[in-house]
Amino acid sequence: MSEVMQGFPSSQPNQVTLANWRTAPYCHWAFHHVREIVPSAEIQNNPADVWSLKSGSFNPDKIHLDEAIIQTDTDALVILHNDEIAYETYRNGMTARDPHILMSVSKSMLGLVAGTLIERNEIKEEDLITTYIPELAKSAYSGATVRNLLDMRVGVLFDEDYLATSGPIIDYRYAANWNPVPKDREAGDLRSFMSILTEVDGSHGSRFHYVSPNTDLLAWVLERATGIRYADLVSDRLWKPLGAEASGYITVDRIGGARAAGGKCFVARDLARVGMMMANGGQRQGKQVIPKKWLDDIVQNGDPQAWVEGDFYDEMGQREMHYRSKWYVMRDSNPLIFGLGIHGQFLFIDPAKHLSIAWFSSQNNPLNSPTFEKTFETIQKIRDEF
Repeated sequence: MSEVMQGFPSSQPNQVTLANWRTAPYCHWAFHHVREIVPSAEIQNNPADVWSLKSGSFNPDKIHLDEAIIQTDTDALVILHNDEIAYETYRNGMTARDPHILMSVSKSMLGLVAGTLIERNEIKEEDLITTYIPELAKSAYSGATVRNLLDMRVGVLFDEDYLATSGPIIDYRYAANWNPVPKDREAGDLRSFMSILTEVDGSHGSRFHYVSPNTDLLAWVLERATGIRYADLVSDRLWKPLGAEASGYITVDRIGGARAAGGKCFVARDLARVGMMMANGGQRQGKQVIPKKWLDDIVQNGDPQAWVEGDFYDEMGQREMHYRSKWYVMRDSNPLIFGLGIHGQFLFIDPAKHLSIAWFSSQNNPLNSPTFEKTFETIQKIRDEF
């Protein structure tokens, strides 16, 4: 039994802080207590309109699921099939009531919200970012479009090295309020951070180039286009119409700017509801939440060559894939759509089998290829059972 955050107050070596919250053993507690560490904004649900889920059945022993759960430091796993809870489990002190951080699955949630704005003609895919954010006219984002940011195909110089100890990614964490700021440094905020990204490393619209700040910038664009704070926009366009059972939240910087790239925290069943809604063509109990046309575009219109030339082709086992509107798609006769976050966060959707799998973990390493492959091996075994 971990002694982290046990007792009041817990002893200093067992206290979770802003400096240690993303490392083991502290992350096992921190990832479902994030709002106690980082300031946050609520993403409200509608308690009077909750998507009721019945209980289904699934035999985890047949595929040795418990073994995979242990090997991947799993905190929660929820499997929905045909709008029923086929299986769920919680570990490391997490319960069904605890919101867990999505990390970069947060980006995928923005991709859905953006689809509602495009459907309503509030923004256009071909719009220049600087149309909404003229402050960035002299940055590397000059000339980039909404579509470029949605697909991570912006030629901005930024190294997404999670183990780096210096450089722009560290400044990014200071700006996001995710790391303690040295006394001799100015923390800034996410918006001021964007303006320091002035160097380019390629043309817009070319290779897949994974840059988390692109998503925070898109949240800013959505706010400018609608006049609605991002947390409230997620609530209005996704969380309430989805019928989420619990409010979520998102971490914010020192001026309330949303960490859209990685700071959303939801309960596991609600994340699984998102996947089930997508598997149902964007519908929840007959009500359209996300445009079906937008979801079809995610599956059908990514660029596989941009993926091959991009940042993750080798890391993800040279699979035949593409990335579209903040979602990964394994290209197959039966496509698998998924969102992916560091430390083991996933949402998998198999539309053909009406299957949604929400998987939260608290792995010590941000990225670990053997663990990643173990997760995918297990997902395939689960798919084969339905």
